[in-house]
Amino acid sequence: MNNIQTIILCGGLGTRLQEETEYRPKPMVPIGGKPILWHIMKIYSHYGFTNFVLPLGYKGEQIKEFFYHYHLMTNPCRISLRDHHNITFFSDEPDDVIDWNILCVDTGESTLKSGRLRCVEKYLTEDTIMITYGDGVADINIEDLVRFHKSQGKIATITAVSPAAQFGELKIDGNLITRIKEKEHISPHYVSGGFMVVNKDPFFKILDETTELEYGTFRHLADIKQLASYKHTGRWACMDTIRDREYLNSLWDNKDAFWKVW
Repeated sequence: MNNIQTIILCGGLGTRLQEETEYRPKPMVPIGGKPILWHIMKIYSHYGFTNFVLPLGYKGEQIKEFFYHYHLMTNPCRISLRDHHNITFFSDEPDDVIDWNILCVDTGESTLKSGRLRCVEKYLTEDTIMITYGDGVADINIEDLVRFHKSQGKIATITAVSPAAQFGELKIDGNLITRIKEKEHISPHYVSGGFMVVNKDPFFKILDETTELEYGTFRHLADIKQLASYKHTGRWACMDTIRDREYLNSLWDNKDAFWKVW
């Protein structure tokens, strides 16, 4: 088990997934019967990172309830009605989940992501902190990511991913598709895939909670050449729409869940 803490941003409204998020927070939308939040945590815990900080917002009480009743919610159990305290669980849960240490912090429904980070700052105990979004999965090696960050000597590292590498790319001339390019492991077009690493003290010293994280603090880090890029050449996906949810569930059902590194 590694003491590095992982902050998973869990507080947003998820407005583009409203069919689901009307009733639950976005990180609780299920993939294969488990919340996508669980899948993200499994990626980290597979590499020994089991200390999680969850800044909660919209319907955050559901996340608290899920983990408080985790064994009841996820395992077969025998309940004796003669004695309602007598519950026997039948679990084959791997040790990495049992070792999870989860800090839930209410940070407000309308708080910006940067503000949520400020709210949990006082609970952070390590010099190196990991941050990611509550809706993205990847077949990423977290140990390699941390090693890369430390080798760069920068305040922060963002994992760069290529959606074109995930889905393939269309070459278009006017209204005609001239070529369908196969999926590639490397593409010149990158976006932020989350899975970030920061050095706590310098990062929080310049964190501006009044602006959005990506266009405030991270833009400033880029301007002063303190933002490294970890290019992930594997697969990545985020759950932003109902179509994304269906896609991820189909991958799980067909045993092609690329993020299932455990």
